[in-house]
Amino acid sequence: MIKKIKQEWFSNVRADVLAGIVVALALIPEAIAFSIIAGVDPMIGLYASFCIAVVISFVGGRPGMISAATGAMALLMVPLVKEHGLNYLLAATVLTGIIQILFGVFKIAKVMKFIPRAVMIGFVNALAILIFMAQVPHFLGISNMTYIFVAITLFIVYLLPRLTKSVPAPLIAIIALTSVTLYANIDLRTVGDLGAITRTLPEFLVPSIPFNFETLAIIFPYSFALAIVGLLETLLTSSIVDDMTGTDSDKNKEARGQGIANIVAGFFGGMAGCAMIGQSVINVKSGGRGRLSTLVAGLFLMFLIIVLGDLVVQIPMPVLVGIMIMVSIGTFDWSSFSYLKKAPKSDAAVMLVTVIIIVATHDLSKGVIAGVILSTIFFVAKISKIKVKEHQTGENTIFELEGQLFFASVEDFVESFDFNVQNRNIIIDFSKAHIWDDSAVGAVDKAVMNYRENNNKVTIKGLNSASKKIVDKLAIYQNLNTNLMPH
Repeated sequence: MIKKIKQEWFSNVRADVLAGIVVALALIPEAIAFSIIAGVDPMIGLYASFCIAVVISFVGGRPGMISAATGAMALLMVPLVKEHGLNYLLAATVLTGIIQILFGVFKIAKVMKFIPRAVMIGFVNALAILIFMAQVPHFLGISNMTYIFVAITLFIVYLLPRLTKSVPAPLIAIIALTSVTLYANIDLRTVGDLGAITRTLPEFLVPSIPFNFETLAIIFPYSFALAIVGLLETLLTSSIVDDMTGTDSDKNKEARGQGIANIVAGFFGGMAGCAMIGQSVINVKSGGRGRLSTLVAGLFLMFLIIVLGDLVVQIPMPVLVGIMIMVSIGTFDWSSFSYLKKAPKSDAAVMLVTVIIIVATHDLSKGVIAGVILSTIFFVAKISKIKVKEHQTGENTIFELEGQLFFASVEDFVESFDFNVQNRNIIIDFSKAHIWDDSAVGAVDKAVMNYRENNNKVTIKGLNSASKKIVDKLAIYQNLNTNLMPH
């Protein structure tokens, strides 16, 4: 236990602290922007980011991953805030946390095995595109000086790590270029232009709402949607960080941790949040690996607001834009282009559909769900092809089946037989086939009864134990004096 604590907290102290500082600086404009999207005061997003990052550093299952207020969650909150106000949002945030804890208790991480690799690649690429698109309004068509500062930031963040990795390049870019801007009095848009920052700590509060079923009916649909989207983004981000760091993580513990963090956020005036792939990538690429990096990100965020608030609002937006553009470039899976050529067409289509839907809707859950459904359809189509070979042996007509017999393949199965023959010994051999469901059993029933109507003797053979079990339970042909020969 002590060894694990040392490993997760103190094995990478210097790099974790510096990475956490970089992440905190990048969190501020994002949290403010997401608050504006949701239609609430900028401090709601900042308080949420502080509470969630601090809490998740202790109770999360993925060290080094950053969780805070996110755009995907903010989009879901808009109708609730517009129709019912902030207190209902805070109550929905608490309920979101409760639902996420229940998902964690019931091992929600199991669903990750149903997300194909093509969907994962599409998810990552779509997020990279969304991160880039979110920066466009902050630099496009504003001023020539904005372009210059974005370019200089890109230059620093790209080249500096090749010279030294002792201090994260994004941190140097922020400090150096902010200093230049202030010293030279250069006119650039700043963090303060996004929204006002109140230099106060969050306070514990119970949402001022009626505690009845009517309130529950209002907030539950939003909370359930927030819980699903939040966990989906969190679990996928967790898998990405796993791959980047070559380490494993406890996804169910992460789900429970996200729930606890959102409950705390709701009671301290924050909106619901989840893992952030952009900030998590910044953290990992800045050297952050342990829980300390997440804790420092949360604590330094509040330090920036309370102590250095006047300086923070003067950080030029082009510098943060440059950092996030480099994040989007680093996040995008550039091997996807060769993947599109080499992968099966169905997998390539799944990846593209996932990307297109996420980018078009800005909704991660819709893209991932669409990708999973499309993968399922392709898979069902692939395995629904059942082969039926017919040959004669003396007086016997033998049909050898190969493949999976279930609802999608029963039509081809039935059409493979000629039911007009009479007075024959018909043998249907399932040695290389498997019966999966009631539709399959019904199709076998139909084949047997149609043959028997023309005075044919039917023998079913080669059933494996699982197929025989479902046939024994559901088939009616055994009661028609049909010769059943199990495998």
